[in-house]
Amino acid sequence: MTEAELRRLWKDEYCDPGKAILTFDNVQVKFYENMFDHVFFESANRKFRDKSILSLNRLEKMLWIKDTLQDPTAVLKQGWDRDTKTYDNGRRVALVKDGYVVVIRFTGLLKASFVTAYELTDEEGNNNKILTSPDWIRDEQYVGKAQE
Repeated sequence: MTEAELRRLWKDEYCDPGKAILTFDNVQVKFYENMFDHVFFESANRKFRDKSILSLNRLEKMLWIKDTLQDPTAVLKQGWDRDTKTYDNGRRVALVKDGYVVVIRFTGLLKASFVTAYELTDEEGNNNKILTSPDWIRDEQYVGKAQE
């Protein structure tokens, strides 16, 4: 597929307002067209985060994003906020067994925005960083009261 076709697939699969993407626990996740570059380009230099290289590895896993969000067996961890250098329960990292990660940020009750998705390659010990981060805590302000 061409880059234009892949951008169209991203728009049609994830950004169409008529197609709600729901997580396994019924959180509606919003996606935006302009996120394509952030998600599917990699940096030649991680320090500068230049996002200059189109990643075929990331592109071939585009449809894994939805699958990961809808997987009730995914490991859920708190996300890291690099600006405050703290874990944030308002960010949820879903990790599936093949080392694929999807990050969302809660924006309200049963609402979230997509942040990023990638496959762990264990550069700089990222696998261990995620696995040892605090578990995501079910919070009523994000997912409501537990069903009894």
